[in-house]
This record gives sequence, C-alpha cells and structure tokens, in this order.
Amino acid sequence: MTTNEPISRKRENRWAWVWFAYTGFLFIGPIIEPSRYLWLATLAVFFAFVGIMWGYIRAVDEGRPARFWMIAATFALGLITFPWNQGGSTFFVYAAAFLPFTFVSLRKVLSLFFVEVTFVLIESAIFHSAPDYLRIPWSQAFFAIFLMTVIGGGNVFFAQQRRAECQLRAALDENLALAAVAERERIARDLHDVLGHTLSVVVLKAELAGRLIHRQDPSDHARAAAEIADVERITRTALAEVREAIGGYRTRGLGAEIEAARLTLDAAGVTLILDSAATNTANLTPPEEIALSLALREAVTNIVRHSRATTCHLRFVTDANQRRLVIEDNGQHATGREGNGLRGMRERIESLGGRLLLERDHGTRLLIELPLREGAAS
Repeated sequence: MTTNEPISRKRENRWAWVWFAYTGFLFIGPIIEPSRYLWLATLAVFFAFVGIMWGYIRAVDEGRPARFWMIAATFALGLITFPWNQGGSTFFVYAAAFLPFTFVSLRKVLSLFFVEVTFVLIESAIFHSAPDYLRIPWSQAFFAIFLMTVIGGGNVFFAQQRRAECQLRAALDENLALAAVAERERIARDLHDVLGHTLSVVVLKAELAGRLIHRQDPSDHARAAAEIADVERITRTALAEVREAIGGYRTRGLGAEIEAARLTLDAAGVTLILDSAATNTANLTPPEEIALSLALREAVTNIVRHSRATTCHLRFVTDANQRRLVIEDNGQHATGREGNGLRGMRERIESLGGRLLLERDHGTRLLIELPLREGAAS
C-alpha cells in the first residue's frame, strides 16, 4: 500500500480484514473431531488463504487481473478443502462475495456465479459416496450454495451502490472544480472591470488636477481641489467594489452605472447623449443587470482610455423579442485583437443567451442583445 493512496481507500482495506473472521468456520471440524493431520491441513489452508486475502486487498482497483486470480485461487482452495473439511465451503462464499466488487459487468458476475455453483455440485456428486473422511453430504453442498447466493447476491447490490456513490462523488468533485474555475474567471473579469475603469478615471482626474493647480486663477485651484476630492471618493468606492466583486456582488445597478458613466465621460470631456428609454431598466433580472452594467463600464473605460471621442450615444431598447443596449462614440479606436475586457464582456453576454457585436466604421458602435423573457415581456 503506497503512501499516495487515498485515506478512504486505506480505511476500506482495513475493514476488509474484518471479513477474515469467517475463516473461523474452518476450525469447527478440527475442534469437534480433533486430529493432528486435520489440524495441520487446516492450518496450512488457513495460512494459504491469508496470503490470498493479502493479495486481493492489495489489488485495490476493479478489473485488475490480480483480483481475478486471487478469487480463482480462493475458489480452488475451497474445492481442495471441502471434501475433508466442511468449513471449506467458506471459501466458496468468499469467492462469490468478491466477484461483484471485481467485475463491473453484471452479466459476467452472474455467469461466474453459475460456474461456481456448477463446480460445487459436480464436486459434491463425486464425493457424495466417498469414505466418511472425504464424504460431502448434499445438505452441506446446498447450504454452501445457499450462502453463496445470498451473500454474493447481496454484494451485487452493495457493489452497484458503491459504484454509484463513487460516480456521484466524482461528479461532485468535477462540479466543484468547474465552479472554482468559473469563480476565478469571474473574479478576474470583475477586478479587471472595476480596477481598469477606476484607475482610468483616477489618472484622468489626477492629470486634470495637475494642470489646474499650476494656473493662477483661484477658481482653477478650487476645481483642482474638487478633482482631488473626487479621486479620493472614487478610490474608496473602488475599494468597496473590489471587496464586493470578491464576495460575489458585482455592481450597484444599471441606473447607477449610467450616472457614473455620465460623470466619467464628462470629466474626460465627452458628452453623453442619453435616450430617455435608456433609463427604463425595469424587469431586468440580476444576472442581466450585472452583465449590462459591467459591459457599460468596460465600454466607457475604453472610450476614456483609447478614443478621442467628443460624444457618446447610449440607447437601451426593448422590442418584442429582445433587449438591446447600444453604445456609440465618434472617437478613433485602434483596431487590434480582442482584449481581456471585451472578451470577459462577451462571455457574460453569451452565458445569458445573448450576443455582442462590435463595429468600428465611423467611431465605435457596441451592440449588446439579450433575449427577452416572457415574464418581462408581459
């Protein structure tokens, strides 16, 4: 047994030795009718089975050839012992009990059960008329077959149950691993959106305050102080949003995000043109509002960072089948490969059954479409 073997498997192997107690039936005959040769033969068979049992337990995996050979050796030991020690029928029961935990195929298990019963009946027929010290009564033969059927059949149920539990445990482990990966990706996307947007605004306001503070006009100094105060407020808000992102709550709502976009664009000298319908965000589910809010935040961050836009047009439209969020600007964006922000935005939208389209002809037009739920449509 290796040190890398799972603890549960080690515990299971220790419990397997508990079943070793059934070998006590081997010693009933020698105790009732003491005989030196019977005792020596019984002890030899007992120690042979100790070795077989040790080999079976070490071959821990289902379907391993070693397990099959250990079962075959156990059954052969029973055939050798049964004529002169009726307790040898215990080995038949062991072999029948091991089969369901060795072979997954129920047909193969039942076929091997049938083979075992056939061999027991053949041996019993051969030794039924033998001298007393080798005679096998039919009552003992049928009792052995009865135990094989009951214990072996019961183990079929327990083996199938254990396999089902193992499959369920494996499925749960896989789901936990996938959930952990999805959570890491979510946190990475949210931190990118939160910090990318916030740092862009902080840089913008710090640059503006730096220019204003060198001017002579007292009003410019007051405005610079206001910008620095905004930097403090924004960084405090960003710290709270980072904590919320890690905790699982991602945004403050689409309406608040639209207002934050207005302030950010205004600080960058970009005029936000907002359709009146864009403020109608009723009936959005939390996942939809989260996805649209973070998409708007990423779009505004890109406008502030990469474009020299002067206007940004925001529309939010609901028609018979879908919702559309359209963000357009008149800036000049460099065309290139899709970045982490856009990729994360696309993943969120597609996870809700929607799609994201990006056009860069005259300025940039970002179109997000989400399917309209029946409840929302009503």
